[in-house]
Amino acid sequence: MTEWKKNSVHRLTVEGYSSEGMGVARLDGRVVFVQRAVAGEICDVQLMKVLKNCAYGCVAQLVTPSPARQEPDCPWFGRCGGCDFRHLRYDEELRAKRQRVQDALTRLGGSDVEVEEILGAAQPLHYRNKSQYPVSAEGTVGFYRARSHQVVPVDRCLIQHPAADAAAAAVAEWMKTWQVPGYDEKTRKGLLRHIYVRVNQAGESLCCLLVNGDALPREQELVKALRAAVPGLTGVVLGRNTRPGNVILGDSYRTLWGQDFLMDTLRGFTFRLSVPSFYQVNHDQAEVLYGKALEFAALTGQETVLDLYCGIGTITLCLAAASARAIGAEIVPEAIADAKENAARNGVENVSFFCADAGDIAARLAEEGLRPDVVTVDPPRKGLAPEVIASIVEMAPDRVVYVSCDPGTLGRDVKLFGQTGYRLIRAAAVDMFPGTRHVETVVLLSKGEIDSKKVRVEFSLEDMDMSGFQQGATYEQIKAYVLEKYGLKVSSLYISQVKRKCGLDVGQNYNLSKKEDTKVPQCPPEKEAAIIEALKHFQMLK
Repeated sequence: MTEWKKNSVHRLTVEGYSSEGMGVARLDGRVVFVQRAVAGEICDVQLMKVLKNCAYGCVAQLVTPSPARQEPDCPWFGRCGGCDFRHLRYDEELRAKRQRVQDALTRLGGSDVEVEEILGAAQPLHYRNKSQYPVSAEGTVGFYRARSHQVVPVDRCLIQHPAADAAAAAVAEWMKTWQVPGYDEKTRKGLLRHIYVRVNQAGESLCCLLVNGDALPREQELVKALRAAVPGLTGVVLGRNTRPGNVILGDSYRTLWGQDFLMDTLRGFTFRLSVPSFYQVNHDQAEVLYGKALEFAALTGQETVLDLYCGIGTITLCLAAASARAIGAEIVPEAIADAKENAARNGVENVSFFCADAGDIAARLAEEGLRPDVVTVDPPRKGLAPEVIASIVEMAPDRVVYVSCDPGTLGRDVKLFGQTGYRLIRAAAVDMFPGTRHVETVVLLSKGEIDSKKVRVEFSLEDMDMSGFQQGATYEQIKAYVLEKYGLKVSSLYISQVKRKCGLDVGQNYNLSKKEDTKVPQCPPEKEAAIIEALKHFQMLK
């Protein structure tokens, strides 16, 4: 019997990677997670922590190294908890991330759909446009050690923008010069908690100091030091955060100098970014991610799209540009205010925003009889609540495009969607965070199964719109005719209402809510007249 205890050493072959980025090996059928091991390697592994069914270990001796292993390019790798894969060549990192997504969709999601690709970053260094440096009680500025709140001093990070490192170094020097105390999480005393830096594509920077109080000593000296260290600095902001725990951002902000926002451009749209605004941290890969989401949405310009967890409206505006109407929902009031302002700034008129919890807004729109053609979701790491999934299903969209930052919760939600009839059709991974274990995924869910060669749709005749098989025009042809001749956009719901009035066959439950007391919007007279003219044009009416 193999010895299964702490500090014992065993020769093992690394088979793959865990969701935490560790190597995975097996000892007598039990899993051993090995720090900084590479798939395919043979290692002598020392067990550091032993549990009943698994153990955690480190490489005591590398017997057969993998050609995918490289010398870490960061001197703090292994101490700072920010990166997981600096010991891997980038192609191996991408392979590990793709496999992680595949495992989650297969094992947790119960799907046999293959992850089509992982889209790697053209620039895997210095890509972060938002940096958050914790400050220790002793005034150390850097990043947390893995699985702890011990601050490791890091003065140059390979994934942060150099302007952010320069700002953090200037604040550290200012603290030392004027003896400004850092924040102590245990005693809740001290002042400076975090240094926050945002950088845009133009190289401009916004710096925010998160403080346990309403002010800092020597604020003007701080501004002077930051302006000298960061040439592209456009503003310095103080954020008040007196709450216990590890929440970073404040509940109120005061501008010490300059402006309290940055402007940035993404996929042709200009966005205003305040300190609390959610914005993808990798600009170039965000372009790739949103492009893949739009590809999966397959918009023709005629659809109504609902975007849940819309933030400041980045995806929503992209969807609006390719659809008839887009609706964004978000629980953060400041984000919705920014989203409305962003829509106005960019001249996007076919979009509206609601401030509400995703579950509440989805349920409300479902009750009002809204049937979006496409629903997109980009939830936080915890994924979708069951009631949100239920509300989406109630609205019966043709397609659901799910953008996820956590393969585990994505797999769980894919399985829940599958229980309602929505199956996984396509999946692709996007490497938003090179050097780390994190990965973004875009998936397409539908009640039909689609591939490049054929379409197979599961349906019941009772629920199916049969107009496309009747003599005359399809709904899409009617929409196109009305738009071209009258400049009006009409929905499938309006067409079905007019067809009923005219005595034409319509699928029995087409576009109707299952709720008995649903208020269904009625077709306006001018659109009804245009639809009737289209029906006559296509010889469906005399």
